Amino acid sequence: MEFFWRHFFFTIVVITDRIWNSQAFNVGTAGAKIFSGPAAEEFGYTVQQATNHEGKWLLVSAPRSGFSGNRKGDVYKCPVSGSRNSCDKLNLQDSVSIPDVKNINDNMCLGLTLTRMPAGLMMCGPLWGQLCGDQDFYPGICAKMSPLFQPQPAFSPAVQTCGGPMDIVIVLDGSNSIYPWDPMVSFLKKLIPALDIGPKNTQVSVIQYAVDPKIQIRLNEYKTKATLIDATSRITQMYGQLTNTFHAIQYASQQGFHQSNGGRSGAVKVLVVVTDGESHDEDIRDKVIGDCERQGITRFGIAVLGYYTRNNINTDNLIKEIKSIASLPTEKYFFNVSEEAALSTIAGTLGSRIFNIEGTGKGMGNFEMEMSQVGFSAHYSSKQDVMMLGAVGAYAWSGTVVHQTGSKVDILPFSAFEGTLQDRNHSSLLGYSVTTLSDGSTEYFVAGAPRSNHSGQVIVYTVNAQKQSAIIDSERGKQIGSYFGSVLCPLDVDRDGVTDLLLVGAPMFMSDLKREEGRVYLFSVTKGILNEQGFLNGPPPTENARFGMAISAVPDLDLDGYNDVVVGAPLEDTGKGVIYIYNGQLKALNKQFSQRIFGSKLDPQLQYFGRSMDSYMDLNDDTLPDISIGAYGKVVQLWSRGVASVSAKASFNPNKINIFNKPCDVNGRKLSCFTTNLCFSAAFRPKNPVGPIDISYTLTLDADLQASRVTSRGLFTKNNERFLTEKAKISSASLCRDYQIYVQEAPDFVNSLSLKVEIEQQNADVNPVLDVFSASAWEFFIPFTKDCGSDDVCVSDLVLSVKTATKASSSAPVLVSANNRELSFEVVVKNKMENAYNTQVLATYSDNLYYSSVFPPTDEVKCTSTQTQAVTCQVGYPVLKQDQEVNFRINFDYNLDQLQNRAEVKFEAKSDGKEERPTDNKVDISIPVRYDAGIVLSRQSNIDFYVADAAVPVVTTVTSLDDIGPEFNFTVKVSTSNFPINLVYMTIALPMTTKGGNQLLYITSVDTQTGGAVSCDSSSLVDPLKIGAKSHKVSFSEESLRGMQKLDCKSAKCEYIKCILKDTEVKSDYFVKVKTRIWSGTFISATYQTIELTSTVDVETSDPDLLIIDLKHLPVVVTVSKPGEKGDVPVGVVVGSVIAGLLLLALAVGLLWKFGFFKRKYQQLQREADDDAQSHAHVDEVL
Repeated sequence: MEFFWRHFFFTIVVITDRIWNSQAFNVGTAGAKIFSGPAAEEFGYTVQQATNHEGKWLLVSAPRSGFSGNRKGDVYKCPVSGSRNSCDKLNLQDSVSIPDVKNINDNMCLGLTLTRMPAGLMMCGPLWGQLCGDQDFYPGICAKMSPLFQPQPAFSPAVQTCGGPMDIVIVLDGSNSIYPWDPMVSFLKKLIPALDIGPKNTQVSVIQYAVDPKIQIRLNEYKTKATLIDATSRITQMYGQLTNTFHAIQYASQQGFHQSNGGRSGAVKVLVVVTDGESHDEDIRDKVIGDCERQGITRFGIAVLGYYTRNNINTDNLIKEIKSIASLPTEKYFFNVSEEAALSTIAGTLGSRIFNIEGTGKGMGNFEMEMSQVGFSAHYSSKQDVMMLGAVGAYAWSGTVVHQTGSKVDILPFSAFEGTLQDRNHSSLLGYSVTTLSDGSTEYFVAGAPRSNHSGQVIVYTVNAQKQSAIIDSERGKQIGSYFGSVLCPLDVDRDGVTDLLLVGAPMFMSDLKREEGRVYLFSVTKGILNEQGFLNGPPPTENARFGMAISAVPDLDLDGYNDVVVGAPLEDTGKGVIYIYNGQLKALNKQFSQRIFGSKLDPQLQYFGRSMDSYMDLNDDTLPDISIGAYGKVVQLWSRGVASVSAKASFNPNKINIFNKPCDVNGRKLSCFTTNLCFSAAFRPKNPVGPIDISYTLTLDADLQASRVTSRGLFTKNNERFLTEKAKISSASLCRDYQIYVQEAPDFVNSLSLKVEIEQQNADVNPVLDVFSASAWEFFIPFTKDCGSDDVCVSDLVLSVKTATKASSSAPVLVSANNRELSFEVVVKNKMENAYNTQVLATYSDNLYYSSVFPPTDEVKCTSTQTQAVTCQVGYPVLKQDQEVNFRINFDYNLDQLQNRAEVKFEAKSDGKEERPTDNKVDISIPVRYDAGIVLSRQSNIDFYVADAAVPVVTTVTSLDDIGPEFNFTVKVSTSNFPINLVYMTIALPMTTKGGNQLLYITSVDTQTGGAVSCDSSSLVDPLKIGAKSHKVSFSEESLRGMQKLDCKSAKCEYIKCILKDTEVKSDYFVKVKTRIWSGTFISATYQTIELTSTVDVETSDPDLLIIDLKHLPVVVTVSKPGEKGDVPVGVVVGSVIAGLLLLALAVGLLWKFGFFKRKYQQLQREADDDAQSHAHVDEVL
């Protein structure tokens, strides 16, 4: 028997836990470049990487740039290449303005927002304002930047229109009673500055009167405030004995606003009348004021009481007359002052009221976009070519989102988010953060509202071609004040164009120790619906860290094919700041950080390191993305490093230990020995130009010392120790070294001797860096000589037999539930030939299983889970002899966190020897699986029987819910078991109208439990008539419902309430309460005796082929009866009854005839007739 032994050993690869303790992976800290700027300007608030033909840059915002009292904000550019660590201010603050608008650039915070666009960047100053009259509005401003960082024309999607053209005619009393005159002129000089004077805005005319009126200044005579004020200062008092106020008003309405005197068609007309006495022409008052009303002239009346006061005259009639001049409501358009000198005190108020006249100004009642601060956040959607702009101040700080495509602006209305926000205090700040999610074909918009109901909220929505928005999903924060939703970061982990995760920052999340630790939540994304997947492990709970204040996706930091994430904690380390690196894997993100970088280690003077970040570009042309981090007054540029994955191999000569062969002389003793050939090689990412890597490695013999041997059986000849540490420079080519090992006398020469190899990098700050996700330790084994005949070659024939011990087959699916989770296999291993040393059964299993136990627990079979999704069982150790058979049961449990449609286990039997027939050493078992969701559906209703009394009159005018009919309320309860379900769809079908159009049910409310786990789309169905607000006429037709057993969705028209249950907890109940009224008019008017009004409830999981619900359909029935209603007998029944009666009669006659009934009767009658004849004959004889 020939057998050529090659490398007779097996290897265990160990990935150590050094990643969890690691402070350094492939973001380098050596050679960090730190740029400095003015901290008072908030330099470092935002950072963006950029490139153009001049080089690569960091654009750094300083939103408080400027001088005290006027910090407009600006942007700096910092050169990445070269040694210079200072930055150049772009001086953009004076280049950003809106034409034809009174700009308020002071403190506009330009650069508070910087975002990337296809050709350059965009900056925003959300506190940019405009002056409308005497009111300051803050709609925000943005401007794109060219590749050379030149500002493009600015735009403000929410810029306010300060009113259209307005013509104001001021009618001044110049009669003798006015004294002194100068206060009248001063009044004009104070009023005019409060007005928006200009040819396209406001024009002012002045008419003075006493006996007759005279135009002092025409409407279009002066174009600016300065010239107009100068002209008013030259007006002198005309004097006169009479005060013909209404003639002057008539003159103003006919001539003052006339086109020949500068009047404009379409301009708002405003008349201001200032007088100190009762008129002498009151008889024409009603006609004059009526003419003004018809012309749409708004009138202000100002009564100067000085003359009356000086002469002790009662002012009641004067005040009454001036109030009759003023428009309604009087309190808004009427003023009175004690004397002429007091006129100036009302000029400002009068100016404001003129500005706020409807159609010309902005009232201060309900803010919409006046204080919107558009540009507080921004995100560009390349798929739809839409720039999303957050507007946190919109709608009285409820907030909204502005969508801009080119010059087209779509401001989402308050109603788009009102129902979802449920913002009672108008402080949600929706738009604090914005982003998009993609599932390949559809893009979803996302907006954060960190103050929604104080705990924060994230809303996912879509906008169709008609600019109509639809809410897809929302998630609320779990702690008040945590600012959940203030930071959003979508992540396409596997780079397939589909968003896998949404990271949501809650940087002010409070730990149990009352520290602002901060938290970053993970949500998986399915068709726009968010499912929480826990949160990232970050700072210790003892720190004020604000973890999650900045989150940035990194495009494959370590070149493993998966995108990664960097998170800032700017308050950690007593305000110096720390950043954390998290690595992607498959479609998920490792929740444990792979690297933690302290700002204080880079520069002890750093503060708030991690307040902002960008990691989009490769800035040093090494194909690795680099990370730029903002701090207070500084920006740090860190360089990513290449990654090296080192592998080790070992071979032994001879390839087994023969304890009887002792060729080595060690210190005068003859001992068994062997030589280990250890080879290292490395794979580098990127392949060029990184490498080689300097490592130190430690070799350990018998690393797993057992109780039977307290010392190692092998020692290195080089140092007579079981440990040996050396250094090496590893490249892509193999580096091999030989080590001689001698074997001491020991009682255990059955178990293989192990050689463990562990490596670490000599210097963690160099490039490349050792891959923390690759193996860093290996274990190799060399066996001892086996008893396999004279040729010392073991040829075994292992036969493996496996069958399921539970009810399972390869065809019928197994229904897995919380109470039925076990999958067991009976395993039989038999050796038909020579001894099989180190016999093992390796079972690899799918992700939806995990290893549980082996039975019976004996020394003959020992199973250990050596690696993920695999278990190795030592069978008959150390040797499975010829014709020996071992039976055992191996048990698995279904992993309810990994749901798959098949459970697969692959068994393989092997040993250290040669296998004669390897074909019978493998058994693959695949079992179809379904999962019992364990959801129980139940319902409870307030009534199940209703009597429609025909004697009760039908109500046709509905003013309250009681006019409709009785309450029919039911509560649906969805109960979960021990099975975690992420998503459940529930549909409630309600029959609303008959086929004849008569109404059946009227929905008054649909209530779900608090907490947000259940959401129902029912707003359009609930109380559509708004009962109680006004009365409604209804009518009912006489409809026949005979022949119907029930009114359900087959025999009536139904409406559907669709509900979603998300992230349900185990052993929990979820409720939906539906309140309705039964339209009694329909059932009183219709003809029937008894009928069932049937609603239905259906539930389904998000994957109904995998997650099964046993009872997913539930009827909710109320039986309606109408007493006194007679049943119709169909014609067919009458005819059938007659025919059946005739046939029954014929049958009876036939039977009677057959049994001689009629024959006996006839004979009896005949005898009676004969007797009667004889009796008559006898009588005759007697006579």
